[in-house]
Amino acid sequence: KQLERQMDAAGGVLPGSAMADTFNSLRANDLIWSFFVNNYLMGKEPTPFDLLCWNADQTRMPKALHMFYLRKFYGENALATGKLTMAGVDIDLKKVTIPIYEQAGREDHIAPAASVYRGSRLFGGPVTYVLAGSGHIAGVVNHPAAKKYMHWLNDERPDTFEEWFAGAEEHPGSWWPHWAGWLNTRSGKMVPARDPTKGKLKPIMDAPGSYVLVKS
Repeated sequence: KQLERQMDAAGGVLPGSAMADTFNSLRANDLIWSFFVNNYLMGKEPTPFDLLCWNADQTRMPKALHMFYLRKFYGENALATGKLTMAGVDIDLKKVTIPIYEQAGREDHIAPAASVYRGSRLFGGPVTYVLAGSGHIAGVVNHPAAKKYMHWLNDERPDTFEEWFAGAEEHPGSWWPHWAGWLNTRSGKMVPARDPTKGKLKPIMDAPGSYVLVKS
């Protein structure tokens, strides 16, 4: 009820800052106290970090959406138990039979690797589960040229994440090349890139646009 009152006071949305505070609290030493010590107590200037800049671009959540998400996905675990209904349609993940590539981060504090693995076993088709080094952002945005971290692969699908990891093989560097290979075997022939100037909607400006230059 307290959360609902806060969203009502904010105009029917969950402020992006509230969501950010929640996630930061899960890794308080890294995402809260390190800045307090280094910047406030020691007077150091924050080091420019592109991933944290992106992470600070907060998004508000509509109240109805957020409460539905918390109640159904967390409180009732309705998706995993096959009890989720949307627009009168029962959502059964076993009916999803297309090949799926699922990536998790070993140090992910928002979507823990073990939880992602359990979720991958709910689908009805073949799932390629890949574990990347690092966490929720750096583990995903890891260009091969950086030569950072590592990833683990295991074609077997045991019951638990712990069993999967025990039998997994570690590979150096980004998981992107493995993903590219997976996509390549399931993709059609190469085609020329679409010319964005020839569509019904004309380009406003060159990518990445002016939005990314706006400072909060």
